[in-house]
Amino acid sequence: MSVLFLQYPPCSTCKNAKKWLDAHEISYDSRNIKEENPTAKELTEWIKKSGLPLKRFFNTSGIIYKEKNLKDLLPGMSETEQIELLATNGMLVKRPLVIGEDFVLTGFKEKEWEAALLR
Repeated sequence: MSVLFLQYPPCSTCKNAKKWLDAHEISYDSRNIKEENPTAKELTEWIKKSGLPLKRFFNTSGIIYKEKNLKDLLPGMSETEQIELLATNGMLVKRPLVIGEDFVLTGFKEKEWEAALLR
């Protein structure tokens, strides 16, 4: 199994996730989320595939999220507007992201990763 691994290399959570993937010999294509942020088309596809609420794709603890006061702005935006906003800056996107054939993982939660990647 090979997955797409979107990460921000300086991020400590991403480093831990990368170590976990390597330790479990999961093959992946790595992509720097800041240098090559996801497109609106990719995000739309991944959100649908994940079955997760759109909010789970936002990096709610990020500086940009807080500076833009997105907690208060997002509820008034359509889903399309939110996805387009996410596509403007990879630092707004929850990371790491792992995209497999039939799943999408947001953030690094070991139990979720084990269930999806070690089956």
